[in-house]
Amino acid sequence: MKKQLELIKPKTFPFFYGYVILLFGSIGVLFSIPGQTVGVSLFTDPVKDALHLSRNEFSNAYMLGTLLSAFFVTKAGILFDRLGARAVGFLAAFCLGGTLLLLSQSKGIVEGIQSLLNTDTSLVAFVVITLLFFMLRFSGQGVLTMTSRNMVMLWFDKNRGKINSISSITVSLGFSSSPLLMDYLIDNHGWQGSWQILALSLFCFCVLVLLFYKNAPEAYGLIPDGKKIISKKASSSAETPSKSFTLKEAKQTRAFWIIGLALAFNSFFITGMTFHVVSIFETQGYTKGEAIAIFIPISITGITVSTIANILSDYVAHKIFIYLMLLGGLLAVSGLWFLEDTAGVHALIGGLGIMSGLFAVLNAVTWPKYYGRAHLGAITGKAMSFLVIASAIAPSMFSASFTYLGDYKYVALLAFVFLLVLIIGGVGVRRPG
Repeated sequence: MKKQLELIKPKTFPFFYGYVILLFGSIGVLFSIPGQTVGVSLFTDPVKDALHLSRNEFSNAYMLGTLLSAFFVTKAGILFDRLGARAVGFLAAFCLGGTLLLLSQSKGIVEGIQSLLNTDTSLVAFVVITLLFFMLRFSGQGVLTMTSRNMVMLWFDKNRGKINSISSITVSLGFSSSPLLMDYLIDNHGWQGSWQILALSLFCFCVLVLLFYKNAPEAYGLIPDGKKIISKKASSSAETPSKSFTLKEAKQTRAFWIIGLALAFNSFFITGMTFHVVSIFETQGYTKGEAIAIFIPISITGITVSTIANILSDYVAHKIFIYLMLLGGLLAVSGLWFLEDTAGVHALIGGLGIMSGLFAVLNAVTWPKYYGRAHLGAITGKAMSFLVIASAIAPSMFSASFTYLGDYKYVALLAFVFLLVLIIGGVGVRRPG
């Protein structure tokens, strides 16, 4: 990797620079929220109405745009390994901010193209919003999230789980409160003004990325967890796998597929629920306020589970967390099926909380623990493509269930079968190497 100009030098810091990485890596994940489903969901109704798209058309545009982004996320992971966190993080944040500006002008862009082509077909709006969703999901959900999380994991080894618990608390609180923030912005500034405010915030964050994002600690004469490199022997860690797997080697292990698909289910179900949360609850007689309010208890549950699991992750086998996440999925699926009852709402909140809490462990700590740090970008990039694909198809599948079958809960049947297959396939899974 080429030497870069460093205004802030980690080795001369009065304390271990990894804690600065922890702070700004967590902030980086929070700044990806406009590209996450939780940051898009409250824009669904005003934007689809402004562009004269049906719910199905809007959901399908979201699906196609997200699917397109999945084809490039793995490549971005490889770039992370080659170029480092600062370069890739800056490009992702800048692209996300630019995309938000374009989205704020999407109505004018669509009308301009329609005028140029002398047509009023909704196909123009569908194509434009699909391309913008591609850019939004690739830069936000995909690259900025992956880069920020991987950067933190590179700076810690023995204490990786404990450090991730701190990051997870911050991220969970931010994600759970973001629907309230988006609702406030839209109510006071409209959907266009809200996206412009978020874009400006991201451009400001780009400066922080250039200043504080750093590559692996070894590049600065440090090693994970804060020790200075004294010898080759000192730079190794008992927590690091004896072998660093390449992506090709990782894909040959059963653990890679079970973990990747379990994380993908989490992405699928939470995305589908979040994208249509207001409509889902309204069909069962709940108000918009009651629908949005579920994110707070989900966050509290998720933070509790995440904190405990992250701390334990330094000491216990991670396959336990895989099984618990799948059981949490079964609880959430049951909650969706019985949502008209109070018990169903509680089951949904509990299941989503368990899944989101364990997601923070499996998607951050488990990959380097199982496969090493040398090719972390490529491996997590491939895993992220699973998540992106799952989140892409979720809104359309939920929407189709409601449109053609009259209720969102029929998605639960398919989800239940998928979880059972994963549970059976996960029996006996173990850490590679």
